[in-house]
Amino acid sequence: MTTKPIVVGTDGSAQAVRAVEWAAREAVLWGAPLRIVSAAEMPPRMSMPPQAVGIKTVATHLSGDRDLALATAALAAATAAPGLLIDTDPLDGSPAQAVTSSGSGALLLVVGSHGSGAFAAMTLGSVSRYAPVHASCPVVVVRDGTTATDRLVAVGIRSPLDCGAALAFAFEEAHLRGAALLAVHAWQTGDSRAAQQAAVQLDDLLDEWQCKYPDVSARRDVVHGHPGRVLADLSARADLVVLGRHIAHDRPVPGPARVIHAVVGHAHGPVVTVPRQGS
Repeated sequence: MTTKPIVVGTDGSAQAVRAVEWAAREAVLWGAPLRIVSAAEMPPRMSMPPQAVGIKTVATHLSGDRDLALATAALAAATAAPGLLIDTDPLDGSPAQAVTSSGSGALLLVVGSHGSGAFAAMTLGSVSRYAPVHASCPVVVVRDGTTATDRLVAVGIRSPLDCGAALAFAFEEAHLRGAALLAVHAWQTGDSRAAQQAAVQLDDLLDEWQCKYPDVSARRDVVHGHPGRVLADLSARADLVVLGRHIAHDRPVPGPARVIHAVVGHAHGPVVTVPRQGS
């Protein structure tokens, strides 16, 4: 049980509702409350002045659609997880930045992979591109549906020396789900000796983590191939794919960000990006 909420963004679209349902079930797993947020970005100079109260304007229409999206999402969450503590929160400003900021202090931030809701200002596509590399908490991007066939949590390991946060999250998810864990290191350049060294380091890491999670069956796989393609393909049979990342503050982190966008853009199921320790 945790007091930290799982936060999920919605824009009223069917894709957003699926993300909300996923987040509700995830909140039950973690014993966490659910906070549903939605942002209605007003076009420049389009705010509602006091004298406009009662007059139907574009601004009031956008706000109304946002509030309807929140109500619809709350009903979907309550149906997916009866008894779950649910809160709703309307946001203003840029949807990508507002939803991402709402994850501050959260256990998780969950968004859909794409889709535009009843109001065009809130597009999950922009949020799902921005949040996974900028949020201070782990971010889950939920696809349209999952084709998972195994009870499996996969975690991508870029460097065995800098993956503690991602491994910790992946092992906890595997523990909560009663799933196996697969740690994957994909390499494209360099010689096979570097890959062999990574395999040895991963074996040592998994031995350490299995002492903490003896109920989780864990193994590693070191493969030659593009990390984005390897992990996106793996998502077809995994319940969740976990990726580590640095937080991109004012400037992006080109290499890891490209892999994240590649996996998120082509995954068959949910993908979570976990901020590295100290980032």
